[in-house]
Amino acid sequence: MAKGDDAVRKKLNKANRKKLRKDDRSSSSVTARVASIIAAKKRRQTGKRRKCQGMCFSLPTLEDPFNDRNGRKDFEKVTKKVMLPHKDESEFLREKCKEIIRKNEKAKNPGLKNMKVTSLKNEQKKSLPFTSIDSAVQRSRIASVRTKTQLSGKQEEACENSDCPSKYLIRCLNEIENSLRCDGTYSNEEDKPLFVSTWGVEFWKCYSAGKDILETSGTSSTIEQIAWIVSSAADTISRKDEEGPPATSPFLLFLVASQEKAAMVRSVCKPLKVLGIHTVSIHPGASLDHQIQGYSYSQHIYAWLSLSLSLCAPECIFVLKSSEPEFMISTPERLLELLSLKAIDLSGVSWLIVDGLESFHKHGYLDKVNSIRNYISRTTRAVVFDDCYRRACVPVVQTLLTGSVHRLSLNDSVTSQSACIIQSVNMSSLKEKLSKAVQILGQPFAQASKVLYVVGKDSQNHKLVAALKLKGHSISFVSACSEVGNSMELKGKMKPAVSMIDADQIHTSELGEYECVVIYDCTLSIESYVRILTNMARYTVNGVLHTFFTTEDAKLAGPLIKILEQCGQSVPEALRKMSLSSATL
Repeated sequence: MAKGDDAVRKKLNKANRKKLRKDDRSSSSVTARVASIIAAKKRRQTGKRRKCQGMCFSLPTLEDPFNDRNGRKDFEKVTKKVMLPHKDESEFLREKCKEIIRKNEKAKNPGLKNMKVTSLKNEQKKSLPFTSIDSAVQRSRIASVRTKTQLSGKQEEACENSDCPSKYLIRCLNEIENSLRCDGTYSNEEDKPLFVSTWGVEFWKCYSAGKDILETSGTSSTIEQIAWIVSSAADTISRKDEEGPPATSPFLLFLVASQEKAAMVRSVCKPLKVLGIHTVSIHPGASLDHQIQGYSYSQHIYAWLSLSLSLCAPECIFVLKSSEPEFMISTPERLLELLSLKAIDLSGVSWLIVDGLESFHKHGYLDKVNSIRNYISRTTRAVVFDDCYRRACVPVVQTLLTGSVHRLSLNDSVTSQSACIIQSVNMSSLKEKLSKAVQILGQPFAQASKVLYVVGKDSQNHKLVAALKLKGHSISFVSACSEVGNSMELKGKMKPAVSMIDADQIHTSELGEYECVVIYDCTLSIESYVRILTNMARYTVNGVLHTFFTTEDAKLAGPLIKILEQCGQSVPEALRKMSLSSATL
């Protein structure tokens, strides 16, 4: 049967298409194997695979979601954003601490070093009011001051490098902060971590110096302050444990006035238990027998473990620390009861914290605090939170802090800066003033103190100089940067070297080394009086400020009474009468 033209044309077109397709394949360089790989790739991208290909390929990853590389590594360079190297955590903390320290020092003493050398140059041109000093001596003083200033700068840099908190201390602070924030007992308005606290950095500087600390901000200890104290103690314990075996007695004794404050301190110390620091709280809230048995049981367990583990592996030594408390929190009343029963031994305590003298004064515990100090070694360091500006608290502080101290306070008020300085106002006539001023040096306290006389530009001052020299005292006239004189030996007896300064040089002189200051002529302003009061006796708690007041100084009676009352000092009745009489005129 003959085919139609349409069928013939359709068959011809089909042949032409095959021919064209064959020509395209022959012209391309892709082999049959590569073509099969391309087909398999297309099937993978569309999600269609043969049954035999189910496990023949590696799983897709985030870098290769379509599994184009079949699990092979890509050797092509991947362009990444260049990131600056992160600083080490300890470096970051050191720089933070240095920055805070520099800001605090600049705020307190702006340009103090330059002021010393400049003031000496000016004093070289002027003659002193009492005697002439050779120019060569002045030049040597200036040179010595320059050398000391350079040395002090190097020492400060060394202290900044060595006095930065350790990683362990920062870890303790973080443990305390995280625990208290979870409990809701600690909240900071500025939302700053504990390790950048301004008070904490200043405290660490004082603690690293190895001296006693007198905190005079005017309040008892806060959570932030307690955290820094216990973290510093924990850091010291960890260092001592690396050097030798752990101690058998508590390292830190924290004296508080009430059970509520004891619970507060214990809540701050509790997070350190995970780091091996254990705390014991002793207060009247628990029975005496229970606390004796608990502490005695701890002592017996410690002794038994020490004997039984002496030949064991070093890994077992950590059990000992869980048997002996490192921190002890106690009220004076309950602690004295345990000490009288010989249930507690405090001879090995290394650090004593006395929190809030005002609370101890209200509860009548000041005498008991003094008694507890007798059970502790004299080499024990102490920190006293002095929030009591009464004169009755000064002897207690002097008993607790017997050596050189660091004053720590972020409060610039007169009461805070003049804490533990006794102000004595001597009402006398012009004839009696000279004899009384000389008699001050005969007191036992003045024999071992650095004494400074503040005098005015009066022709009668030579009588005071002559009277002091007659008693065997050497006189040195103080300029802005002169050194403090020491005691001299005369005829087998130690005589304190007396320094004298003009009232006009008060605001440019360094008064921190002087423990006893005598204002012989009260012609200076009340601002100068405050300057002397807040800058003398910076390294002791035995400061005394004597002021001789006469009828010619009646205009200063009112402001002086306000300062005495503000600082909790006694006001003579004669001074009050003089103030009333001057007010009526």
